[in-house]
Amino acid sequence: MKGVLLVNLGSPESPTAKDVKPYLDEFLMDERVIDVNKVLRNILVRGIILQTRPKKSAKAYAKIWWNEGSPLIVLSERFAEKLKSHTDMPVALGMRYGTMTIKNAMQELKDKGVDEVLLVPLYPHYAMSSYETVVVKTMEVQKELFPQMRLTTLPAFYHNSEYIKALSQSITDGLKGFEYDHILFSYHGIPERHIRKSDPTNYHCKIDGSCCSINSVAHNTCYRHQVYETTELVKAELGLDETKVSSSFQSRLAGDPWLKPYTDYEFERLAKEGKKRLAVITPAFVSDCLETLEEIAMEGKQQFTEAGGESYKHIPCMNDNDAWVRVMADWVNAWEATGALPITCTSFYPKIPN
Repeated sequence: MKGVLLVNLGSPESPTAKDVKPYLDEFLMDERVIDVNKVLRNILVRGIILQTRPKKSAKAYAKIWWNEGSPLIVLSERFAEKLKSHTDMPVALGMRYGTMTIKNAMQELKDKGVDEVLLVPLYPHYAMSSYETVVVKTMEVQKELFPQMRLTTLPAFYHNSEYIKALSQSITDGLKGFEYDHILFSYHGIPERHIRKSDPTNYHCKIDGSCCSINSVAHNTCYRHQVYETTELVKAELGLDETKVSSSFQSRLAGDPWLKPYTDYEFERLAKEGKKRLAVITPAFVSDCLETLEEIAMEGKQQFTEAGGESYKHIPCMNDNDAWVRVMADWVNAWEATGALPITCTSFYPKIPN
């Protein structure tokens, strides 16, 4: 029997420092998130970051926490429930970090008789610290605990035409009643070195503004290329004015160069350039979460208005939008019927370390 495993980022159990700390520990100790040697990572995370960060993060989570729980968890569950109504296959939801584990989700599928799984990382773009770590972790769990299960992975879908249409419609809906001067596509940032590490050619990705436009197998794992491609495809789908659209990167950590331009700098720049009415979309996420609801919807608005902006619109992620659910349903049902996947480009799947 075939089944579907949806995997998203995860969340603390509650917006308290006590629950945020173990969540951050698991997240930041992931070698694909902070990619330094284990000893240095342990010193950095457990000796420095976790001494102060949990209290600060807990306050941020408290701002966006719903009565039902973590917005990311609640929205992911709503999406999974809607998807179940569009397919005959069992559907399970797991998280890369936290107590809602991939292991438990796979066990749920096994208990229903599933022996062939379609893994769906809920990330449109390929990055070491998001898509890749979900794939690797799931492969590790499958190899150790569910060796009888066959695993197929949905490739990053950043340029799939049906995804672009659903995203574009979501943006259109979010813009209703708002006359904008500018639309900012804010993507989650990653260190520049992650781009180079993910380059299978070891030479193509130079992050110089030109390599993303030169066709290469490296684009299959180049986060920077993929996010800019998403922006361009949405611009074309909606017929957006080239001069009123730009892309930026949020959520960086101090110390290393991260992808630029930085979103917080762009808020100030756009306001000072006379862009008084700003709309912001966060297409690196399919579900609203801390990085969209607090960092962009709250902090971003404050940064923009303090710099001179007048009106600010945060456009929600697709969440459990019916059009997005139908797109995913079409993909998983096609896989069930024929084994076909929605993307035809070659994808790169890292090997599990010995």
